[in-house]
Amino acid sequence: MAQPAPDAGFDLAFPRALGSPVCSGRLRAVPEDFVVEELLPADFAFSGAGEHLCLEIRKRGENSRWVARRLAAATGVAEVDVGFCGLKDRHAVTTQWFSVPVRGDAVPELDGLDAEILSRQRHRAKLRRGMHAGNRFRIRLRTVGGDREAIAARLGQLAEGVPNYFGAQRFGIAGNNLIAAQGLMQQSRIRGGGRNGIYLSAARSWLFNLVLAARVRDGTWNWPLEGEIRPEGPLWGRGRSPATPAAAAVEAAALADWHAWCHGLEHAGLRQERRALVLVPEALSWRWQDADLVLDFCLGRGEFATALLAELGEFAAP
Repeated sequence: MAQPAPDAGFDLAFPRALGSPVCSGRLRAVPEDFVVEELLPADFAFSGAGEHLCLEIRKRGENSRWVARRLAAATGVAEVDVGFCGLKDRHAVTTQWFSVPVRGDAVPELDGLDAEILSRQRHRAKLRRGMHAGNRFRIRLRTVGGDREAIAARLGQLAEGVPNYFGAQRFGIAGNNLIAAQGLMQQSRIRGGGRNGIYLSAARSWLFNLVLAARVRDGTWNWPLEGEIRPEGPLWGRGRSPATPAAAAVEAAALADWHAWCHGLEHAGLRQERRALVLVPEALSWRWQDADLVLDFCLGRGEFATALLAELGEFAAP
């Protein structure tokens, strides 16, 4: 699992809710072991006309931002004008939509990228972050060791829900985004946008994970506290927290040493939001292929497959 960030005290190994791992194996031995398909909302339809050319792109081992940058260069538009719904895993084979504000339907070249354009549509508006409904995953865990009955039992538990942690990829390699966030919090004035936006997002994700970890430890991560409709935690920012008194008390205790970060997020233009503490995968199924375990499931936007895998086993990755 993820290791603490060096020299920073950011321990990314958050407590598990379902007990010790029941298996081990290898994750992402090759990009094809981690396949992600972006899902647009059921009620979404491309308009068929408009100033934006939308491209469905399948990429292998490529960062979403790299693809956006290449599309911008190939079409002569600013990178900020290229739209996409969410960042996808780099060490994977992923399919997602991009929009480019260009006339005509000429498909831009993606030279130098391991990517291909699967389809195209025209649309009246730019694709924006969070517009997608979620993602469909197919994950192959290689050379899995462990008792198969115990593994099947744990997979049944996963289907009921796991802690909705932000995955380690949100925090950068070895937690470097958190180290950068710590530097931001020491500034008298914090500006969002650009790289700072990434660091601020990591900071509020870290605070959320601390609250969730506290509720995992006290056994209330999947059980509403008094007054809660469902278990939720804070995405910190400006504004009055809608947390119930019982939840607010837990959050205050969990974040007692992080007032500077809370203050910084409040003054960086972010607004107070809430996020579910429980992640429930949709259509979870699995099958064995010799010693490999193949998982299929869907997650909502902003949910991490690594949060699911962490409750199953310990998996070495390149």
